[in-house]
Amino acid sequence: MTYEFWQPMFVGMVISILLINVVQWVTYRERIYGLYTLYMLTWLTYFAIRFDGFQEAVSLSNNDWYFIRGCAPMIAYFIYFGFTDAFIGLRKRLPDLFRIFQYTQLCIALYVILQFTVCYLREDWYPMVYDTAHTAIRLGMIGLAVYGIYRILQLKDTVARYFIIGSACLMVGAVTSMILTYLDTYAGPHSPFWTAPLTAIQIGIILELVFFSLGLGYRQRRAAIRTAVLEQKIERQQEKHERKQLETELSVQQLRQEMSEVQMRALQSQLNPHFLFNSLNSLSSLIADEPVKAEQFVDEMASVYRYILQTNDVELTTLKRELQFIHSYFHLLQTRYARGISLKIEVDDAFLTSRLPPLTLQLLVENAVKHNIVSSELPLKIHIFTTDSALLTVRNNLQKKSVDRVKSTQKGLLNILTKYKMLGHSAPVVEETDREFIVTLPLIP
Repeated sequence: MTYEFWQPMFVGMVISILLINVVQWVTYRERIYGLYTLYMLTWLTYFAIRFDGFQEAVSLSNNDWYFIRGCAPMIAYFIYFGFTDAFIGLRKRLPDLFRIFQYTQLCIALYVILQFTVCYLREDWYPMVYDTAHTAIRLGMIGLAVYGIYRILQLKDTVARYFIIGSACLMVGAVTSMILTYLDTYAGPHSPFWTAPLTAIQIGIILELVFFSLGLGYRQRRAAIRTAVLEQKIERQQEKHERKQLETELSVQQLRQEMSEVQMRALQSQLNPHFLFNSLNSLSSLIADEPVKAEQFVDEMASVYRYILQTNDVELTTLKRELQFIHSYFHLLQTRYARGISLKIEVDDAFLTSRLPPLTLQLLVENAVKHNIVSSELPLKIHIFTTDSALLTVRNNLQKKSVDRVKSTQKGLLNILTKYKMLGHSAPVVEETDREFIVTLPLIP
């Protein structure tokens, strides 16, 4: 195969790798693919200009040809150093080598300025300056490549190994090209392709691009695997956290429920003996004087206590049932106090299905009787009514007994407030004026 046939083959291979890289660049939008594309375009431009006959076809002067020959590869190497940092993270992993590469980029810039001066800004041609600078920087690049490969080998990383192998191929190709140039074995485009000095560096570039592309692919796959593993780890942690949070919430909810049940039972156990004690006191006062009323009282008391037993295991009851119970309970009070007590109930039928803790009305009525004078001369008037805002109000006129005779423990009101608090609803409002005592209860829909 002649060098004339090899040249377009080389360009076709580079363009194929370039197109694949452009697709990767568009897909991932990473800086490294942009540098890689620029690197390949620089080499393509250089070797396109070096085609036999290109100089005559585009009318390049000798100055143009010498400047491109000396500076285009250096521009490619300038991009190569930035690509190296992006490829293996040189800035963080080998900061001293990264600084050397920065100084080398500065030297390349100075070299390009020098060659531009020799080729364009000086009227006299200085071939010795041109050749000396060209040879010196190529030898410097070879020495730097050997040192860089040695340092990067210490990373012991698969991606770094791909980069090292590719760079070594380019270095071997460049050295071989220099040797063939000095041996002067090239006899023209129709001679065997391996005799051309450019063939060696072109083969080195092809191998370099292949290994660079393999390294980039491996780097991308590794990043994808790390991302997938990290996402799975995050998902597992989130699931574990959510499971623990759910278990904690369930435990707290169960604990609260158990505490509420225990506290509700404790409150009801406080209520029942209290109610029984007052009822027995009332009954004892009737047995001797009014046995018929005492018998009726026992029947009503049994009906009332039956309701208490039925609601002992529930947290809420309907307003309708509570009012039915309070009618029976008030009958007991009226049996004892006659015209000394009155009860007025004005409840909207729309709220009869609303709920409240059982025995709430009984406690409020009992407190009114306990702490106020009840007599025919000073009757105790109790008024139970609802408002449009779903509130139930229990109101009684205030005519307090002597403090010395009745000591208030506030247990009844405390029981009601505690029940509403445990049920998680707004607390009742207690008001006392000079003439009235008012308790406003929120009805639970």
